Amino acid sequence: MSKVAVVTDSNSGITQAESAELGVYVLPMPFTIQDKDYFEDINLTQEGFYEMLRDDVDIATSQPSPDAVKRLWEDVLKDHDEIVYIPMSSGLSGSCQTAIMLSDDYDGKVQVVNNQRISVTQRQSCLDALRLASEGSDAAAIKAILEEDKFNSSIYIMLDTLYYLKKGGRITPAAAALGTLLRIKPVLQIQGEKLDAFAKARTVSQGKSIMIEAVKSDMEKRFGGVDPNNCHLHMAYSYDRVSAEAYKEEVMAAFPGFQIHMDPLALSVSCHIGPGALALACTGRLKF
Repeated sequence: MSKVAVVTDSNSGITQAESAELGVYVLPMPFTIQDKDYFEDINLTQEGFYEMLRDDVDIATSQPSPDAVKRLWEDVLKDHDEIVYIPMSSGLSGSCQTAIMLSDDYDGKVQVVNNQRISVTQRQSCLDALRLASEGSDAAAIKAILEEDKFNSSIYIMLDTLYYLKKGGRITPAAAALGTLLRIKPVLQIQGEKLDAFAKARTVSQGKSIMIEAVKSDMEKRFGGVDPNNCHLHMAYSYDRVSAEAYKEEVMAAFPGFQIHMDPLALSVSCHIGPGALALACTGRLKF
């Protein structure tokens, strides 16, 4: 039986410390801030990142360099026969496609999974891959299973501010100004490869309810019912853990019997949406 390693990037929300506990290898995502290179969870902490964001410093994200990807793979292959590499969604970054091209040089030993996940749903794919590997699946089989399952997840994100979408050119200044004036709390959706607008809430309370009802609808229509045997439930947030913990209590009341995993949002997502965002996600349980 092949010894299969699971490798991902820091967009999964898996920290360097947690990676050691789980047995997953994590490639840190790079940032350029005031002409200096930073790497998530290496020399860029959540606290330091949001401090610079508050100071309105320009923060640029990029994909990992080919050399960095190959160095990690080659180090992992010293102790493993194969790698399952689970990067962030190809719809949100070019890093997945780059990894697929790089994997051509490894004679099938590196299988790159393009299963359109990010944050807590990407983390769940890593956990599923670990379990499949422990049960004897090889890297190619794990890749096939995860990609077949790729659309069985949803993430809903309520933004606290439109400023960072405007700053990144993703909405016009006029739209941002109008949204701020009207105190609109946009709810975005990540399903498959796209980040799209989902709803506009007038209040935080309404936005929270919209996300809960959207996840319930997905569970009922796509995952066989609101049942912890059918789906996983996840949460994520940017910066404001106190508000996230309060919302978690609401979510637990709405979904009795579910266990909820909650992580800070990856910084490469947070730099585009800013602090104060709340996210609720679900993934269908992989049928082994």
